[in-house]
Amino acid sequence: MSNRWFSEHRSDPWRRKARQEGYRARSAFKLKEIQEKFTPIRHGDTVLDVGCAPGGWSQVACELVGNEGIVVGVDLQTTSPIEGAYFIVGDIQDKVTQDATLEAFQGRVINTIISDISPDISGRYDIDQAISIDLVTMVCDFSLPLLNPGGAFITKVFQGPGLDALVRALKRRFSKVHRFSPISSRNASSEIYLVCKNLKPHHGALVQTVGDEILNSLAKDGIVDNSEDEEIITKTGFSVHRRN
Repeated sequence: MSNRWFSEHRSDPWRRKARQEGYRARSAFKLKEIQEKFTPIRHGDTVLDVGCAPGGWSQVACELVGNEGIVVGVDLQTTSPIEGAYFIVGDIQDKVTQDATLEAFQGRVINTIISDISPDISGRYDIDQAISIDLVTMVCDFSLPLLNPGGAFITKVFQGPGLDALVRALKRRFSKVHRFSPISSRNASSEIYLVCKNLKPHHGALVQTVGDEILNSLAKDGIVDNSEDEEIITKTGFSVHRRN
């Protein structure tokens, strides 16, 4: 990272505000903005936070659902305890993790799935953006089956190839899909949040997964070689491995 990045990071007013108000990350204010505008989370809701570390979004979710709600976070990394939240270390793609997640909800349906998941930044935007799209499709394909009809889904994604295809795929599954750029995002950030509300009851009848829909769209546009191989090579040189 450059000296300029570290300087901006230290002087970031949202980072200072997060520290002053007891939030683990500045991203907490992004979820607060989303909640203020779209109200996807209600008091008493059950919320699944995918890619929850370090826990900023889980903190906000706990405040919103209150004592009657449940917040469960899943991440490959360990997340320090938060009062009112239950954290699972594991991969949401694994059935063992999914079973543990459902058990943590104590038989209640999941009302909202939130995900501020982000790739490890490499410094090459084309690669980082491609990984961001792949991460979000993974979250969709392995998490949306857990979401109750009528539920909401919120995720972050980097703008670029595949975003429009992702939005189209989500519109086939949700009644409303909004693109939103929080004020608390960094000025130079290319991130955008997708706020999806009212999961359609028959979304499970769709033949293709979200990931397959995006790959087919990118192949149609000539951005990827959508062959039968297990590895899909993009024109940026980034490899996307198929999930069998």
